[in-house]
Amino acid sequence: MRLCFLVEEQYRYDGMPLDVIRQLGAWGHQVDVLWPGRSLISISEAIQAGSHDAWVLKTVSGGPGLTLLEAAACVGLTTVNDVRAIRGVRDKALAAVIARSSGLPVPVTYAAARAEEFAQIPGAQYPLVVKPADGSSGRAVRLVESPEQLLDQALSAEPGEGGGAAGGLLIAQPYVPNSGTDLKVYCVAGELYATERCSPLHLGRAVRERQVPLTPEVARIAAEIGAVFGLDLYGVDVLLGPDGPVVVDINDFPSFRQVPDAVARVSAAVLHLARKGPRQPVVDLASPATAPLAAIGGDR
Repeated sequence: MRLCFLVEEQYRYDGMPLDVIRQLGAWGHQVDVLWPGRSLISISEAIQAGSHDAWVLKTVSGGPGLTLLEAAACVGLTTVNDVRAIRGVRDKALAAVIARSSGLPVPVTYAAARAEEFAQIPGAQYPLVVKPADGSSGRAVRLVESPEQLLDQALSAEPGEGGGAAGGLLIAQPYVPNSGTDLKVYCVAGELYATERCSPLHLGRAVRERQVPLTPEVARIAAEIGAVFGLDLYGVDVLLGPDGPVVVDINDFPSFRQVPDAVARVSAAVLHLARKGPRQPVVDLASPATAPLAAIGGDR
């Protein structure tokens, strides 16, 4: 097979996806690599119908690679993950609406362009977790104990911080009491794996990242996320709160740390998905007029 990987600058030396690229090459497949953040790309030649069996993206939120992946999808090429699914989870405000409307356990979510607007949220919902709607890798996630802390200018969505862009949205959610650890549930083409790790808001804790068993409830939630968003390679951050599991983040193509034989499993999944072709997310972001909010999460 012939594949094209789009790798953002942040992952230039990252084992995921570079080890996957090497593995696919070792298996005899042709893998072209494009670096959207540091090279000139002749898109007229590179993005053509039939040029590759699939395009694969490893990117940061707001990175240029997503536009190129969308262009590949527009000319009929298979993308891994489905490009509409990636767009749906990269915008955390959009993802929260889709997930909650689909019956998934996510916190109540507020959005604003300026952090001080969150002072209107009832005091009973504090502390709040505030982060950029287009953030990634846990950057710029802050715990706000009271409305007075919202005056801190560091909470504003500024260029380059956590993927936030000038004028971009911030989101706020009530803090979910937890043990200081969270679960990162990875999905590799239908196979689920769970890792326990230190929560980004409790980084001072000495918690060894390790693989843990999945409960039926968390497994059901993780699988439902894949179905709702149309994702095949993804990660879900889950907190075990006092009222049960709560989804606090969804990531396309994560690191897959602690997944046994992760490189071989992800490489095999990429090939399988490339052969399978595009999948249709339950929520079709390309046709909002045909998927009104009330219908999101309907019959599947």
